[in-house]
Amino acid sequence: MKTLSLLLACCLFTLAGRSQQTDKKLTATLQQLLKDFHGQAGIYVHHLPSGKEVCINADTIFPTASMIKTTIQVGIFNKIAKGELDYHQQLVYRDSLLYPGLDILGSFKDSQKIDLDKVVMLMLTMSDNTASLWLQSLAGGGTTINAWLESNGFKVLRVNSRTAGREANRKEFGWGQTSPREMARLMEMIYKGEVIDPASSERMYRNLTRNYWDAQGILQVPENIRTASKNGAVDESRSEVIMVNAPHGDYVYCIATKNNADQSWNKDNEAWQLLRKVGYAIWQHYEPKSKWEPDPSLGKF
Repeated sequence: MKTLSLLLACCLFTLAGRSQQTDKKLTATLQQLLKDFHGQAGIYVHHLPSGKEVCINADTIFPTASMIKTTIQVGIFNKIAKGELDYHQQLVYRDSLLYPGLDILGSFKDSQKIDLDKVVMLMLTMSDNTASLWLQSLAGGGTTINAWLESNGFKVLRVNSRTAGREANRKEFGWGQTSPREMARLMEMIYKGEVIDPASSERMYRNLTRNYWDAQGILQVPENIRTASKNGAVDESRSEVIMVNAPHGDYVYCIATKNNADQSWNKDNEAWQLLRKVGYAIWQHYEPKSKWEPDPSLGKF
């Protein structure tokens, strides 16, 4: 009975601690933005200096689409740390690697050479799918990447496509799956130097600051503020994870959506509008004295 009471007390203490860390004001603001969304959305926000969080469907599983490429990069650096790859080694492209689409790497001719670090750049900056699937294979495949994720405490963040035993997950979620909390956690770990080793984390973070696809949340903070990000988009799901190195304290957030009614690909897609509104609301909350606001013409180019 004494042991049970002690366990109960510990649980209550943990829950109380979590409650105290909830940013109630920002939570209410974001809930208001989500209430009329025609789909399902989840948000996790962590303000690093204060430790405060926003958790709205934060542990619900969503498709990652191209956000899964953050884990592929981790898989590559894990191989580098083991001496099985070299970041600057030369690779030979083969036509058999082609993933049909508009990828830059897919326009290469068979037997053309390219360095590994440039393939990583194409994966993260341009979200090149041919590059990404090649790197997934070089990282040891989804099974190897998932083993690293599991060993580092990730419960639901997983690679599904081209991964044995995860066919049902792939059918439901596509290339990868995550909760908003776990995707944000991985980004934060990279930023804090906790993935593989500090040098690997630094290079991974710098790579993530060079996102070509910057028309949603990134445009909701001033252009002189550094951000690291990865987004993902398929017809029924639009999502992104962003670390913002803000003047009054770094914050990371992930917003994920699924079962979206609006599956269009124009700028005014409902989910993309939501991503922009959420990004700006978080910026305003943490930088209330900032006079900056997005110019209506931003995103024109």
